[in-house]
Amino acid sequence: MNFATLVDNELQQARVAHAALHSAHEGLAVIQEEVFELQMEVYKRRAARSNEAMLKELVQVGAMAQRMAEDLDLIEY
Repeated sequence: MNFATLVDNELQQARVAHAALHSAHEGLAVIQEEVFELQMEVYKRRAARSNEAMLKELVQVGAMAQRMAEDLDLIEY
């Protein structure tokens, strides 16, 4: 499965589980949380770092970036 498909799947799951983003501040906060989770995985020692966990967080960052763009009508979807 390619990255774009993973992001789309994550976005669809997030739309079912959570209400739309209401503001740029809320969107930024959600994206920052996902970036922080990625950062925590990246900062682990190489032996403890999980490629699967890093990919999961990257997908969530991508999905939340797309969601913010769509929910705030920055792009059409």
